[in-house]
Amino acid sequence: MTKRIQFARTGGSEVLEFVDDAPTEPGPGEVRIANRAVGLNFIDIYFRTGLYPAPSLPSGLGTEAAGVVDAVGEGVTHLAVGDRVAHAQGPLGAYAELHVLPADKVVKLPDAIDFETAAASLLKGLTVQYLLRQTRELLGGETILWHAAAGGVGSIACQWAKVLGVKLIGTVSSPEKAALAEKNGAWATIDYTKENVVERVRELTDGEMCDVVYDSVGKDTWETSLDCLKPRSLMVSFGNASGPVEGVNIGILNQKGSLFVTRPSLNGYADTRERLEWMADELFALLESGQIQVEVSHRYPLADAGKAQDALQNRRTTGSTILIP
Repeated sequence: MTKRIQFARTGGSEVLEFVDDAPTEPGPGEVRIANRAVGLNFIDIYFRTGLYPAPSLPSGLGTEAAGVVDAVGEGVTHLAVGDRVAHAQGPLGAYAELHVLPADKVVKLPDAIDFETAAASLLKGLTVQYLLRQTRELLGGETILWHAAAGGVGSIACQWAKVLGVKLIGTVSSPEKAALAEKNGAWATIDYTKENVVERVRELTDGEMCDVVYDSVGKDTWETSLDCLKPRSLMVSFGNASGPVEGVNIGILNQKGSLFVTRPSLNGYADTRERLEWMADELFALLESGQIQVEVSHRYPLADAGKAQDALQNRRTTGSTILIP
């Protein structure tokens, strides 16, 4: 018998249960992974609260982990028992000692990248990859605004933007977080608790404003984000930390400069094994070279997943947080 986190109803972190789990054998096209480290992400909270509906209840939780292949199902040829691997796309259930999932969602882990780094960076790093390299392919010289620049995704984005020669302006909530974002390569930071974000962006860009805004906050920052864009530029809404953006009159995009808006997701970009492996290879190369470094700032036992989620939701964390099975 192994252990996993599950929830039978949606709500606060109190709905998470640490329960016994009978291991299942992988079916055709599946593998079973013995997790060594599990990633903690805002999307986990979205499922727990019901913002994103789980397929059924009770449900496992989590989509990101790194470990060792424990068993292989029929038809799987690119993975073998004992392989070091990582994954960042469903099905739900990564908050567990053992997890069965489609083999096409799993990538091999280079020897130079340890399990904790992989679990702390794969989902976040793949997210930054599709945002900076695919949603709009940044070529260098652009100016972008990134909300929550000191968080797990933001910390990687600051570094990747610097590699690309992109000027990233990051919003933060404290001087300490500003220092972290700047250490990671942010061109400038704005403390939104003390400064007007739109006015500060205008000052920093000499009135030019931004080519792209990346917004994972959602409801609270929607209009501010639009006001930071150049005419005919792109608003990328990729998260809902403050709640979903609702009731939007699409005419506002016209009024604010013929803007474009998109709501992308990792699954929409890493939609084949070949594309996933290409995205992961690009991330792993930057990690191996040291151009991107991932700080595992917080570690919690798997049983304390609720405490870890509360810390993330209440913005008490910087960098990445992992769970240890």
